[in-house]
Amino acid sequence: MNNMQDPMERIKILESRYNLMRERLLIINQNMINEYKKISKDMNLIENEVKEIRSDMFEIKEAVQHIVHELKFFAKKDQLLVLEKYINLWNPLNFVTEKEVLELIKKHRGGKSSKPRRKKK
Repeated sequence: MNNMQDPMERIKILESRYNLMRERLLIINQNMINEYKKISKDMNLIENEVKEIRSDMFEIKEAVQHIVHELKFFAKKDQLLVLEKYINLWNPLNFVTEKEVLELIKKHRGGKSSKPRRKKK
């Protein structure tokens, strides 16, 4: 009987090992599924962030192109130097106002009225 019991015990031990391996495999599969879901979720987030970055980059590119286009209308340094030369030549700080001109005319006439005279008909 010992001979018969020995193979039965071996079968039970093998079944036990088989069940243990099956449980471990099930746990491993569940972990793999959970990791796959996590990685898939992370990949979707990364894809969305890349889309946002591309959109932002496009907007930045458009803004830079607009700035470059507008810079074409700015005065260049040599043009500003020409303007500065003319301003210094004219010296607008020495311009006189209408009131000052009328006072100068009044002084020049010897104190007469600054209003122009009407001719009599």
